[in-house]
Amino acid sequence: MSALVEVISSRDGAWCRLVLGGGRGNLLSLDLVRACGEKLHQLESERGIKWLTIEGAGGEFSYGARVQEHTPEMMQTVLPETHRLIKRILAFPSPTAALVEGRCLGGGFEVALACDDIIATDGAVFGVPEIRLGAFPPAAAALLPLRVGASRATRAIVTGQTQSAGYWHDAGLLSMVAPQARLIDAAGAWFDTQLARHSAVALAHAVAAARLTLRAQAEPALDRAERDYLSGLMKTHDAVEGVKAFLDKRAPQWKDE
Repeated sequence: MSALVEVISSRDGAWCRLVLGGGRGNLLSLDLVRACGEKLHQLESERGIKWLTIEGAGGEFSYGARVQEHTPEMMQTVLPETHRLIKRILAFPSPTAALVEGRCLGGGFEVALACDDIIATDGAVFGVPEIRLGAFPPAAAALLPLRVGASRATRAIVTGQTQSAGYWHDAGLLSMVAPQARLIDAAGAWFDTQLARHSAVALAHAVAAARLTLRAQAEPALDRAERDYLSGLMKTHDAVEGVKAFLDKRAPQWKDE
């Protein structure tokens, strides 16, 4: 198994790359979520970081949560931990970006949505397929409407469909679409021309101010969605059935209860 989270320092420490690992699909297991949060906590106090990017190892961003942990009992721990990570990204004291290639699904998409920018390859796909498991994505429910508007966000959440990088670029969610093999080069060029010349402390204050409205709306919405998920959805038959059916590789038998 590869390292859960790797930190790569570039541009004399001004650009910090956080690489999600842990195996095929970079699943957001509880261990990976905690490891990522610990790395961010360490980086928060480092001086001179002008840009934090998050990417996935092995040609994929993240397939999302580890479904085996998606039980009512485990979600009482997994979901709050994941949302603490989301809030930590939203509060990180430097501009942030998700660098996405391959699949960016479920919780992986939610991590990307917490970043200030998303830069993706032309072959990347994004989606929140939780509805197929009898669930919904709380962080996406809080963040996606603020990023692309209520209509597109609701459509993505209730259908569970995946969409291309081009679709989300047209929706205004993606800052840039790069050729498949040029993602890191394109990101580096953007950093060199747009951020490198600025003061790190000025960037920290500027990005904190720029996020005020988003955080004021998104964080209370995230807390409310989390409560509904844990105290409402997780008590239903269908939320449990969806996970069981996925693990058993069969169609779910919904009872609408």
